[in-house]
Amino acid sequence: MKTDDKSIVGDTLVDVKFSGIAWQGNEGFYYSSYDKPKAGSALSGLTQYHKLYFHKLGTPQKEDELIFGGEKMPRRYVGANVTEDARYLVISAANTTSGNELYIKDLKTPGSAIVSIVENFDQNHGLIDNEGSKLFIYTNLNAPNGRIVMVDAANPKPENWKELIKETKNVLNPSAGGGKLFANYIVDAVTKVYQYDRNGKMEQEIQLPGLGTAAGFASKVQEKELFYTFTSYVYPTTIFKYDISTGKSSLYKKSKVDFDPSKYESKQFFYASKDGTKVPVIVTYKKGIPLNGKNPTVLYGYGGFNVSLTPAFSTSVVSLLEQGGIYAVANLRGGGEYGEEWHLAGTKMQKQNVFDDFIAAAEFLVSKKYTSKEYLAIMGGSNGGLLVGAVMTQRPELFKVAFPAVGVLDMLRYHKFTAGAGWAYDYGTSADSKEMFEYLYKYSPLHALKSGVSYPATLVNTADHDDRVVPAHSFKFAATLQESQGGKAPVLISIQTNAGHGAGKPTDKAIEEIADRWAFMFYNMGLEYKPVQ
Repeated sequence: MKTDDKSIVGDTLVDVKFSGIAWQGNEGFYYSSYDKPKAGSALSGLTQYHKLYFHKLGTPQKEDELIFGGEKMPRRYVGANVTEDARYLVISAANTTSGNELYIKDLKTPGSAIVSIVENFDQNHGLIDNEGSKLFIYTNLNAPNGRIVMVDAANPKPENWKELIKETKNVLNPSAGGGKLFANYIVDAVTKVYQYDRNGKMEQEIQLPGLGTAAGFASKVQEKELFYTFTSYVYPTTIFKYDISTGKSSLYKKSKVDFDPSKYESKQFFYASKDGTKVPVIVTYKKGIPLNGKNPTVLYGYGGFNVSLTPAFSTSVVSLLEQGGIYAVANLRGGGEYGEEWHLAGTKMQKQNVFDDFIAAAEFLVSKKYTSKEYLAIMGGSNGGLLVGAVMTQRPELFKVAFPAVGVLDMLRYHKFTAGAGWAYDYGTSADSKEMFEYLYKYSPLHALKSGVSYPATLVNTADHDDRVVPAHSFKFAATLQESQGGKAPVLISIQTNAGHGAGKPTDKAIEEIADRWAFMFYNMGLEYKPVQ
């Protein structure tokens, strides 16, 4: 749409996947696409070669210019953005979910070549901002928790980098706005944010409303203000306006959800996993509930792909808390809460650490009388679905209910579908070696099921158009679990139609899914879900 007169341009692009849109003025934009799979269906065929195209407005897609990738330069994931001053095209290329190459192209110089900044896939890198030819880059090269460096675009290789913000013991997630750099740190799964000038001098800490998750801190370079969000398990997501010069925040938009935070509390604990590693868990509940082991409790986890689980408000969780329920989130190894070392400690042949951490979290909640085996449910999606599938097959007696959603459940064949081969950095594959095959086979949820075992009441969730984790994982796991179930607990599968991996789910579908989940959980715990007065 042309925003000045709201006329529809009419250009239609197909086969766009794992892509953003990077505009080059009003001429057109860059986007990423895979060719249709040569084997298998469009929803399950292996997608290997990502391609970055430029689409000129008003032209057919078949005329789009290939900029990067494809069979001549095969990369599984390719993305791009254009700097605010429209001078540079920035390209990120990767073959797995961790580590990427970084390139730039000078758009102001006709015929300029694509220039490599980093040529290996061992670490993560990204261009935060630029000031003319001066580039500000985030990297975890020689800094597992991340740092910010500066370099001139004329000689951008790592040997020319100048360090602006050093690595700390906390994980860095940077941004830029108003001519400043913002260092957003994860400190024991909660946020602290500091403002720096472009020479790397720390100017001030942003005062946040409490312990929780802050995000945003980005704007155009000339702006005097920017906006950020703050949330926690007991703090509805709120937007604040931030004055860059004074460091003062003011309320911009408050959530309209009917919720009184004073009636609830979140507590963080550190428990010992199987090997003695200290792992954090945040437990949220209504003040005054008895700790008698009879509280319906959901333990949530993910533990993979360097993803950090930080506090966030959810109305679906509130509906559980209002029933006297407890919501617990464990920050397992494999995630990014403590940097790359924490991530690597839950990958490949150390993946069992993730499952041990989750099991230990469950045992901790039971030992502290927050809940008991009769009132404990576990929940996770995607890689978290793998987590739930693995621990419920390893310790079926520990849980009453299990919710594996859109899970990676067949660890021997996951890499043969869509972009699954890109997960090998975390998982390894059955084709790597005899040892890797045996390790995956041992914990693979589908293959770990044993006939006659009493498994928890299980509600598997998937979608028929999930082209991230193909639904065959959930189909096979649910069918095998139904066949193997030696107890009386039900095993059901819910299959959303015309839906995918979960992003962009309509509100009515989300409500239906939540209602099904809590109804299934309370029924199988022998509890009554009471209307809130």
